[in-house]
Amino acid sequence: MIPLTLLTMGQIAKRSRAKFIAQWRYTGQLNGLIEEAFTGHAIVKVFGRQQEAEERFTTINNELFETANSAQFMSGSIQPATMFIGNLNYVAIAVIGGLRVASGAMSLGDVQAFIQYSRQFTHPMTQAASMMNVLQSGVASAERVFELLDAEEQIAESGVTDSAVTQGRIEFEHASFSYDPQRPLITDLSFVAEPGTTVAIVGPTGAGKTTLVNLVMRFYELDEGRIVLDGRNITEIPRSELRSKIGMVLQDTWLFNGTIRENIAYGNPDATDEQIRAAAKATFVDRFVHSLPDGYDTILSGDDGAVSAGEKQLLTIARAFLADPAILILDEATSSVDTRTEVLIQKAMGALRQKRTSFVIAHRLSTIQDANIILVMENGAIVETGSHVELLAARGAYDRLYQSQFTAPVIDLV
Repeated sequence: MIPLTLLTMGQIAKRSRAKFIAQWRYTGQLNGLIEEAFTGHAIVKVFGRQQEAEERFTTINNELFETANSAQFMSGSIQPATMFIGNLNYVAIAVIGGLRVASGAMSLGDVQAFIQYSRQFTHPMTQAASMMNVLQSGVASAERVFELLDAEEQIAESGVTDSAVTQGRIEFEHASFSYDPQRPLITDLSFVAEPGTTVAIVGPTGAGKTTLVNLVMRFYELDEGRIVLDGRNITEIPRSELRSKIGMVLQDTWLFNGTIRENIAYGNPDATDEQIRAAAKATFVDRFVHSLPDGYDTILSGDDGAVSAGEKQLLTIARAFLADPAILILDEATSSVDTRTEVLIQKAMGALRQKRTSFVIAHRLSTIQDANIILVMENGAIVETGSHVELLAARGAYDRLYQSQFTAPVIDLV
């Protein structure tokens, strides 16, 4: 009976496992849909897609119900199946034992002993079967976790702890990188950013501008070549040490739930109130904070309307200012604000760039005209370098970008 019991449990478990995997897959899809609809509820309403959102929810929810119901039914049938097989064992012992008792070959006590031994032997398997649904659900969940655990690890740290980043001189030496080996993104890139200079990076979408600065921060590793920071290959500098010397201001204003004071001090938790206020004044944050009822103790949250988009951007600049990095990265920091706020942000970024090596990624060419050097990228390669005036005089790719923004023809409206 043991082989039959194990075979039955194995077959049912194999089928129920596939159902549990599908159950958790649909659970993830449903949770993702709910989060997506909740965070983008304004867009859903503006475009009148409530009905479509409800239909998608109903479809995925029905799939989840069917797979969960099937998984629970199949896994729940393991225990009754094992008990049925166990009872068949008792029946066989009783019938065979009864015949042998009738023939005088066995005593009734021997038959009873066999029944008790059989019950004690099959009882652990029955208990295991009762927990099989929980076990199968856990195994299906664990597979999704193991996918993450089996992901390729980052390159191990070199073990060096002294980063010695003091000046901020960055040199790309024949750097190449690709997300897909079949589609190179950056190929044989070489340039030097001297300490204290502002390097602007412009180019069409997908040219590799943001990837370039991500390589500096070692969010990705080069396929070929190297990046040298103050005379040392950045692969020899621990990631935590390297990133502690870099400040970043993104287009997306990543602020955390907490007070304005806590958000400004995020990059320098040991900063005093005087230092926080000094950073706020230098980046024009102080002027609007005083208009808030709670001032620097105002609580910010993801959907809080207490501060505008431009004011949130100024807060991220103040956060980078207080961190006092040797290297600064500004990624489209003014692309989603009005002109008046852009002027304030430009002034704040000007103060932030003082005596720092800065990388500025921008589509608005008016924001990078004062850069020391402008890199024009196309298809992962630098096609032009120079100052704003020099590149305009060259009548190349930069000039075409500039003309498209500032001297575009007026379209007649019919």
